Amino acid sequence: MSQLNNKIADIWNRVQRGLFPALEEAGLEMTEKLYQLVTLLEVIRIEQYVSGPSPYQVGAKPADRRCLARAFVAQAFYNATDRQAFRDRLRGDHSLRKICGWRLRRDVPSNSTFCRAFQYFAETGLTDTVHETLTRDFLGGDAVALNASTDSTAIAGREKPVTRAKPKAEVTDAMPPKGKKGRPKKGTPSTPKEPTRLERQLTQEPEIALLELPTRCDVGGKTNSKGNKEYWVGYKFHVRVDERCIPLAAVTTAASVHDSQVAIPLMKISDRRVRSLYELMDRGYDAEPIRRAAEEAGHVPIIDRVKRRGQERAPEMEPDRAEHYKGRTVVERFNARLKDEFGGKMIRVRGHRKVHAHLMFGLLVIFADQLMRLGP
Repeated sequence: MSQLNNKIADIWNRVQRGLFPALEEAGLEMTEKLYQLVTLLEVIRIEQYVSGPSPYQVGAKPADRRCLARAFVAQAFYNATDRQAFRDRLRGDHSLRKICGWRLRRDVPSNSTFCRAFQYFAETGLTDTVHETLTRDFLGGDAVALNASTDSTAIAGREKPVTRAKPKAEVTDAMPPKGKKGRPKKGTPSTPKEPTRLERQLTQEPEIALLELPTRCDVGGKTNSKGNKEYWVGYKFHVRVDERCIPLAAVTTAASVHDSQVAIPLMKISDRRVRSLYELMDRGYDAEPIRRAAEEAGHVPIIDRVKRRGQERAPEMEPDRAEHYKGRTVVERFNARLKDEFGGKMIRVRGHRKVHAHLMFGLLVIFADQLMRLGP
C-alpha cells in the first residue's frame, strides 16, 4: 500500500506544482471540472499508447490520433453520449480543446474522422491494453486486493438482435435407428458424459474460454431486486472490482450469456494482474466449478447459495462470511457510476467491439478517479 501511495503522491505533485500552473500561464480558463479532467488524463496517459502521425506521410496530413484518444476519454468523463455534439463543444470550448491537444478550431477533425478513429481503437483493443497496463503498474507487484467482487450489468444496444434458428435434422436411410427408451441392459457400456462449459474452463486459458461465449447483440433477461424478470436487447458487461471500487478486469458478452459463464475466465485474467484474497459473488455464480476455481487460485469463495431441488430453503452463510459478503455492494456502485456518470446508459455505437470500447473508456475514467481518491 505504501508503494501505491507514493505513486499517487508523485502524480499529485506533478499535477499541482507543474501542470496546473503551466495551464494557467497559457491563458486557459480552468474550472474545477477541467482540473479534474486534467488529473485523470495525467493518470491514464492514453496518448502514450497511440502512435503519432508519420512525418513521411504522402498526401494530406492525417489527424493526430493521440488527441482523438484524449478526446474520447474526455467524452466519457463528461458523459457526452452524442459525439457530434461533443465535437461542437470542442470547437467552441477553447480550454477543453487545448487540453485534448488541438490549438485552433480548425484543427478539430470532422465527425467521420472521429468515427474512423474510434473504430480503429476498438479493433486494436486500445482501452484493454491501457487498462491492463494501469492495473499492473498501480496494483500489481506486492499489492493485494482484500476483496474481489464480480457482477454484470445490462447494456441496452441500438441494433437488431441476432436470431438463432435451430437447424433441422435431415432424415435419411443411412441414419441408425433410435435406441429403446428406459434403462440399458446390464453390461452395456455407458457413454461418458461430456464436461460442461464451466468444467472445461477450469483447465482452459481464459482467452480460449471467452472465445466460446457469444458476443453478438441478442435478448437477455435478468431478475431484478424485486423478483421481477426484466428483458433487454443488447449486451452484458461483466466486471471484477476490488474493495476500493477499482476495476480489475472487464468483459463484454451477448445479453443472453449467464453470469456464471464468465466468472472463471474473468478470475484468471484478474489474477494475472492483481492478487486477491476473497471472492464475493451473488447467487447467480453458485456453481461448484466456480468455487473449485477460486480455491485452486488460493482465494476464499464467499458466494450466496441458491435453493436446490429437495431443499426447503437456501443454505445460510456463516455469520462471519455473511458480514464479509456485505462488501460486494461495491461492484453495484461501480455499475451505477458507469451507467449514470460515464456513458454506460446510452450506447450509440453498434457492434460488440465498439460497444466494449465505449464502456472501457468509461471504465478507465472510473479507474483513475477511484485511484486519485486514495491520495491526499
